[in-house]
Amino acid sequence: MTVTVLDGQGGGIGRAIVEKLKKELPDTVHIVALGTNALATSLMLRAGADDGATGENAVIVNAPKADIIVGAIGIIAANSMLGELTPAMARAVSESPALKLLLPLNRCGIEIAGTDKSVPLPVLIDKLVRAVAEKVLSA
Repeated sequence: MTVTVLDGQGGGIGRAIVEKLKKELPDTVHIVALGTNALATSLMLRAGADDGATGENAVIVNAPKADIIVGAIGIIAANSMLGELTPAMARAVSESPALKLLLPLNRCGIEIAGTDKSVPLPVLIDKLVRAVAEKVLSA
């Protein structure tokens, strides 16, 4: 099974997700880090991702190969992450047959009604990792 983590800007959210996934998932799960920039990819690789690639083409090529894609909700929004996430990247993620497990962060002009805005990011990441682990272990 392949879990792909997509992040941009400073890569801190992706790094935190990868670190927790490595602790929670069996070694047979392949974690791929996709960064919109080299810094984000580098941080996710240092956190323990098995493979990593950077940029638009990397996302377009790897999104359809993933079983699960994780990241902030902005990874499905064209021009999010201060413009780093291109329309082609957003389309590749959105059209991928992979299950998308996304953090409801309101940093890209998308707000999900019914979500508790007071939940701290580390708690959201823990919930995301638990959801990925449930899907992986039930597969």
